[in-house]
Amino acid sequence: MHHANHYYGHSHVLARYCGLDDRDPPRIHGYLQHGWNIGDGLADDHEFVTGTPILVWSERTRRRAWSMGRREVHVVGAPFAYLLAMAAEPPAQRDGTIWYPFHGWEGQHVVGDHARLVDQIRATEPGPVTICLYWQEYRSRRVRRRYERAGFRVVCHGYRGGWWQDLDPAFLDRQLAELRRHARVASNRLTSAVFYGALAGCEPAVYGDPMLLERDAAAHGGQARVRRQWAELHGERVDPVLARAAAVSELGADRLLPPAELRRLLGWPNPYQPAYVDDGALLAEGVR
Repeated sequence: MHHANHYYGHSHVLARYCGLDDRDPPRIHGYLQHGWNIGDGLADDHEFVTGTPILVWSERTRRRAWSMGRREVHVVGAPFAYLLAMAAEPPAQRDGTIWYPFHGWEGQHVVGDHARLVDQIRATEPGPVTICLYWQEYRSRRVRRRYERAGFRVVCHGYRGGWWQDLDPAFLDRQLAELRRHARVASNRLTSAVFYGALAGCEPAVYGDPMLLERDAAAHGGQARVRRQWAELHGERVDPVLARAAAVSELGADRLLPPAELRRLLGWPNPYQPAYVDDGALLAEGVR
């Protein structure tokens, strides 16, 4: 099982949906898309073994993967969409904005002016603001304190996990809980979090300095393509109806599979029947 299948507790959420033990998910037979992207669903830095199934979130991603030469590609929907389908009714009261500054990752740090972003957020958001930082930025006292000094509440959903270590099965649960307490979700780039928020009922927005990644290769057209292809999702005010429709499409929320079919595609056992049947024992018990 590729270690990225565990990112953000994705395998744990899918195991829960499939009726399996979500504390110890079975091995997924394939590569599971772990974040929204404009390519074939795979991360550019992950090695790919030809012939291994690719499990993507949406039909649009499946078509792009096919055009790039990938063949065994299946649409399964985003784990967040499954989590939302299992969740209880949201609270009636929502207030303020949860804001996700664009972040780096373990191999690349983000380069940008957080002070300028603070000013843009202050000038735009009318209610209380929660800033959600990726664990790297949250651990940086310099970055975290900049937002705290601005009077914002600062949180971190947790560590995404890596190489089968420090896994966090509750990452998406915490993210969903935070999204549901806020009326708006915003970021300086169109990302998974914005689509998650739109699907969870938040009014989305994408504005501010998009910042840069160190040594960014701008694969598949980069930010220029994102802003061109999803222009209607950028701005301080975005049509929530259009945004939700886009979120349903990009997260495959209209393509969620029943548990039995999802287990089959993931290569998981059926929890309601034994993996091995002793015919002799069954016959002795009168089972035909």
